[in-house]
Amino acid sequence: MAGIPEYGLTHLRVTLSEAAYIGPGRADLLELIDSTGSISAAGKAMGMSYKRAWGLVQALNEGFGQVLVESSRGGASQGGAQLTEAGRFVLARYRSMQDKTRQAIAEDVTALRRKFDMSERK
Repeated sequence: MAGIPEYGLTHLRVTLSEAAYIGPGRADLLELIDSTGSISAAGKAMGMSYKRAWGLVQALNEGFGQVLVESSRGGASQGGAQLTEAGRFVLARYRSMQDKTRQAIAEDVTALRRKFDMSERK
């Protein structure tokens, strides 16, 4: 998954307002919902309950003032979830910011690793 932090990447959290923010966990959840078509499956993949995953989806939808994840109830059709255009936009912009952050700090991370030999540490 592209959203799994690498060593040297700060945990980027972008705050647009008190209620509208996205960080690595929320981005990973959006990405997993997009790939699995399921809030439940995405939550399980991240080791969280459906209730927790659903709460994060609701917080994202409410915080951004637009539906980022559309869901349909289970039953005979088995329900499901998908990112809306707005959801894909938020995820793409966040991933772009992560990439730019990695590039911006790469030289300093390398310098720290050289100064403090991390090869033997975990």
